[in-house]
Amino acid sequence: MDARRAVKGSKKARDREAELDVHRKVEEAKRGLGERGPVWWSDGAPDFNRLLVKNTPYAAWYANRRSH
Repeated sequence: MDARRAVKGSKKARDREAELDVHRKVEEAKRGLGERGPVWWSDGAPDFNRLLVKNTPYAAWYANRRSH
């Protein structure tokens, strides 16, 4: 969060070099937390995150949920 606040501060100060530096720090932190980069788990389940729900096995459940 410190790095994210630093992004806001650098934007407010219109310091492009500082902004780019803190963006790199945010990216580094997110990679360290496992939010970015290669998948660190492998449970064998297919990944449907980048698909529309209508194109997944959850389509019928979602359609039913929306009709109530």
